[in-house]
Amino acid sequence: MKYKFIFFIVIILYINNSSLFAQWVILKNDADSLVRQGTFFIYNVEFDKAETCFKKVQQMYPDNPAGYFLEAMIYWWKITLHRETTKFDAPFEQRIEKVIDICNNILDTNDKDLGALFFKAGAMGYRARHYAQRESWVKAATDGASAYKIMNECQKIAPANHDIMLGTGIYNYFAVAIPEKFPMVKPLMTFFPRGDKQLGLYQLRAASRKARYAALEARVVLLQIYNSFEKDPDIALSIAKELLDTYPRNPYFHRYYARLLVRKGEQDNYEKVWREILIKCMDKEIGYDPFTAREAMYYIGYALMRRGEYDSALRYFLKANEGSKIDTEDSGFTVNVNIFIGNIYDLKNNRNEAKKYYSAVLKLKEYDNSHTKAKIFLEKPYKR
Repeated sequence: MKYKFIFFIVIILYINNSSLFAQWVILKNDADSLVRQGTFFIYNVEFDKAETCFKKVQQMYPDNPAGYFLEAMIYWWKITLHRETTKFDAPFEQRIEKVIDICNNILDTNDKDLGALFFKAGAMGYRARHYAQRESWVKAATDGASAYKIMNECQKIAPANHDIMLGTGIYNYFAVAIPEKFPMVKPLMTFFPRGDKQLGLYQLRAASRKARYAALEARVVLLQIYNSFEKDPDIALSIAKELLDTYPRNPYFHRYYARLLVRKGEQDNYEKVWREILIKCMDKEIGYDPFTAREAMYYIGYALMRRGEYDSALRYFLKANEGSKIDTEDSGFTVNVNIFIGNIYDLKNNRNEAKKYYSAVLKLKEYDNSHTKAKIFLEKPYKR
């Protein structure tokens, strides 16, 4: 079901990230300063400070959608960082509806008003993305289609705007990259203009350097692209480090940086960073949730196992496995940690315990040939 809509949702929704920050130049310098400051607070997970900034923008410009849209983005990030709850869904949806109402009032008078078009496209795009995360596919597709249509109007009005280049760059890149990665969505391409990956990367890099408000979002998208599509961990790691250095309280950037250190094989560095993350989880800092704690224990255990510290590694793996109870469906962490626990028990010559965990893998969802691996280890003990 998810793959049926993945291209439609990803392309259309990510396009509308460009409407996050574009065209706030219509505000005066005092409000513009508040927008910039509040945006920093959002990404640095200082939500109360961000809300104070955006409430002031709303008071100064009660008929402008900017302040209301930004307030909605606070709740978007709360949803993103609090993966274990849905309590922020309703406040987010209410604020998005407020943005759309304000934009509609403006467009009733001037249907070419660029600011209103941008913020309406952004509001509907983010709401569609939210619906997609909640697997409300019809609502997601409806909002996504409307947002895409509005975004096209924006591009006609201001095609050379560097903030808009975030949207055009995302479209040009993902219109090619998503069908390459998920061939089942290629038939949907008949409904969209053709993309150009290299042009998309050029536009995104230009937006990351020159956009007035979308530069940060462009860097976030480039991080995702170089990590997941271009498979260039060096560039991805440099972007992740830059983002984390700028927004040190953001757990999303923190996790990305730590994962890329693992991917690069920098064992000492990634163990250190994951231990820092685990401490923040224990201190219950915003966004350092049980999912993050489980991931941290998994990677710390992995580093210890590679060093041959099997008893310490086993403690972390067992805790990570216990933390997997939070999953609504089998995850790669659960599968791998059971294999690693079995491996360690084999190395400790506890064959019965090892077999118990390998057998558990066979009851879990297949992940990266996990069933084949488990069957091999059931037949013959793991040896390093």
